[in-house]
Amino acid sequence: MPASVLTLILAGGEGERLSILSQVRAKPGVPFGGKYRIIDFALSNTVNSGLTDVGILTQYAPRSLIDHIGVGRPWDLDRSRGGVSLLQPYIGRGRARDWYRGTADAVLQNLDFVADRDPEVVLVLAGDHVYKMDYRPFIGLHREKQADVTCAVRTVPIEEAHRFGILTVDPDGRVTEFIEKPANPPSNLVSMGVYVFSWPFLRDILSSERVDFGRDVLPHMVASGRRVFAYEYGGYWQDVGTVESYWTANLDLVGDQPEIDLYDRGWLIYTRSEERAPAMIAAEARVQRSMISHGCMIEGTVEHSILSPGVRVGPGAVVRDSIVMFDSVIGPDAVLDRAIVDKECVIGEGAVVGQGDDLRPNRNEPERLYAGLSLVGKQARVPRGVRVGRNCRIDPGVVERDFRRRRSVGSGETVAHGS
Repeated sequence: MPASVLTLILAGGEGERLSILSQVRAKPGVPFGGKYRIIDFALSNTVNSGLTDVGILTQYAPRSLIDHIGVGRPWDLDRSRGGVSLLQPYIGRGRARDWYRGTADAVLQNLDFVADRDPEVVLVLAGDHVYKMDYRPFIGLHREKQADVTCAVRTVPIEEAHRFGILTVDPDGRVTEFIEKPANPPSNLVSMGVYVFSWPFLRDILSSERVDFGRDVLPHMVASGRRVFAYEYGGYWQDVGTVESYWTANLDLVGDQPEIDLYDRGWLIYTRSEERAPAMIAAEARVQRSMISHGCMIEGTVEHSILSPGVRVGPGAVVRDSIVMFDSVIGPDAVLDRAIVDKECVIGEGAVVGQGDDLRPNRNEPERLYAGLSLVGKQARVPRGVRVGRNCRIDPGVVERDFRRRRSVGSGETVAHGS
């Protein structure tokens, strides 16, 4: 693919629906699949497609994302021509610049960066989706149709369609209607939030009044008769925008026949990775249908779970249907069941996270924690012997005294730091 393609990855989202998982980091920087971050998929798809001029638009809590990407070396983007540029909002003297108000506004505020490249087309990607896609046929269709914009689309279960932009397409693939996140979707053909724009058209269509691609720009373009086409993608794709979808997409990786193959050497997912010792599985350990990253030490039982680098599972401990992130420690005889444990946590000896059959939604976040999953925030410590129910939230930085000597946390409850 010639250098006339500029890729912009939108990575500034706050990701409120991921609850405390995105409280301390941007959603694209959330760990995924053990050793990866969510943004690794968009970045790896880009370089595997032969595209090497990339701008990453950051905003919310960008520190961990910036540290992760660095100069782009893991993706072979540390180069003098093209390469990766990290673009953050700033206040400009005499210019209408501010925090990004939406996806289109983020691109609008970086038009100078795009104009300096003067590309033929601009590929705009969401930084928080999990999928493997060769963008070259997608861009090829855009050129063939002489489109103003081409949207990548796919079908989803109709009960999930309300979370996305809904499209109607004619037999030639031209989009005739675009509705953003309708309460009652008329179909299950949805936008993936992946677009190819012809650069002169993108430059002209963006304005301070149209701040979001899905809500403002695409419906306006379709209604005004612009050449908007759809490219149907048939592979695995998951928008991991909710706690439940994030958990499901992770555990999809340990299914009998995963729809997304991380072991395909022809299309690797690249990431920044620290040097650590190989994983150690003790004689008394039992591991089944799980992904165990390097640096882990397993003495207990791990079933149908994902463990990031450096996780320790003590003797007699059980980790089941759970996700445990970097350098967390699961103490002896502790139990995790349908739990997500963030980085550098300690689950005390004999503690249980995810107990019982009571599925009452979380009192503070009923719209986010309702599916029986309990969350433990970054660097939290759950005291030994404490039992935590379903749909619970243990906030980042919680320590033993925050539990106020109680030995159980009922389903749907939250333990806050300093409360």
